[in-house]
Amino acid sequence: MKKTLIVGATNNPGRYAYKAANRLVEAGHEIVPFGIKKGEVAGIEMVNNWQQFEAIDTVTMYIGAPRQGDYIDKIISIQPKRVIFNPGTENPIFEEQLKAANIEVEIACTLVLLSLKSY
Repeated sequence: MKKTLIVGATNNPGRYAYKAANRLVEAGHEIVPFGIKKGEVAGIEMVNNWQQFEAIDTVTMYIGAPRQGDYIDKIISIQPKRVIFNPGTENPIFEEQLKAANIEVEIACTLVLLSLKSY
């Protein structure tokens, strides 16, 4: 199972990040929901302050490129195996920085990957 950091996590059931958190947990993946809101998602307390997260396999992005700047160096520093850019979060500059750091980049939808059992 892949420990997944959800950047842009939310407890709003109408958001894709919320749906992804629940689907990841249902599929047996450990999640670290990082977002600006307080509360829980998929039964897990959301993390509101960045920390040096450990053993992260996948980062799945749910914030758009204009808001990603503060997290680029932080995400690279935790050295995940891959970063998934969900629809609307694509960022060619960030993608190139990840590739330069030997981090896999995937332009995909976490929900679709889970439904195809190719997460």
